[in-house]
Amino acid sequence: MKHNAISMRPFIGAKDFEVSRRFYRDLGFEEVVLEHNFSVFKLGQLAFYLQDYYIKDWIDNSMIFLEVDDVERYYADLQALDLPGKYEGVRLTPIKTDYWGRECFLHDPSGILWHFGEFFKRE
Repeated sequence: MKHNAISMRPFIGAKDFEVSRRFYRDLGFEEVVLEHNFSVFKLGQLAFYLQDYYIKDWIDNSMIFLEVDDVERYYADLQALDLPGKYEGVRLTPIKTDYWGRECFLHDPSGILWHFGEFFKRE
């Protein structure tokens, strides 16, 4: 099977759609409103869909990994945003080192777990 994939855009839900919209704009994503209850959030060529739809079991099991070029800098930028101080339920977890690389974690206002990670370079 040969295809030329253009993008991959996961769909995520929101417990409070307006709060999640503000959160992702504060996180640096550009919002494009598609419908009153549905938006696409873009960061360069990357994107995901946010919908005004919430099922606890689905959200509690949703994770997104965003590869970054410098996890130390990204973590410092996340700390500076003080998202846990602005949004109820948001948690930022410090950088963890594993055999494959390093990552920090951020729970969004609905509970979706974001991994921001940097892979070790192989020589």
